[in-house]
Amino acid sequence: MGRLVVILLGLFALAACDPGYDSTVLDSDGKPLPKVYRIRPGQTAEIQYRMLDAVNALRASAGAGPVQLDPALNAAAATHSRDMSVQNRPWHFGSDGSSPLDRVQRAGYAGTLLGENISETFETEMQTLAAWMEEQGTREVLMDPRATKMGFAWHQERSGKLWWTLLMGT
Repeated sequence: MGRLVVILLGLFALAACDPGYDSTVLDSDGKPLPKVYRIRPGQTAEIQYRMLDAVNALRASAGAGPVQLDPALNAAAATHSRDMSVQNRPWHFGSDGSSPLDRVQRAGYAGTLLGENISETFETEMQTLAAWMEEQGTREVLMDPRATKMGFAWHQERSGKLWWTLLMGT
C-alpha cells in the first residue's frame, strides 16, 4: 500500500509539471506575447559584434563602407541606455539635460557624432535593427555614408525590458 502511495504521489508531481494545455500568454489582440529576450552576463562582445556584422552587411548592400566599434561610443551608448531606464522614457536627452553630443564628448570620443538611434523594447538586437531600418530617420543614421565608427550598448531591466542605444560617428 505504501508503495502505491509513493507511485501516485510521483505521478501527481509529474502531472503538475505539464499544465496539459497551451500556456502561451496572449495579448489583448489575441496574439502571443513575445518571450522575454534575456541577455546573460558575458554576452556583451557577442551581441555587439553580431550587431556590427548586421549593420555592415546592410551598409554594404547600400554601397556604404563598413564601420568599426569604438570603445568611447560604446561607453556613451551604455551610459545613455541606463539613463533612459532610470528616466523610464526613450528619448535623446539625458536626465541631466545632456545631448548625444555632450555624452560622446564626456566619453572621450574625438570624432564627429553623426546620429543616435534608441529603442525601448523587449525585442532582440536584430529585431530592433529591423525596426530601425523600417523608419527613414533611424535608417539614415545607420546608412550614413560618412560613418566609420559605431557604438552599441543596452541596459536590461529585471522585467526584461531593453533600452538600446546605437551611435554612429566619423
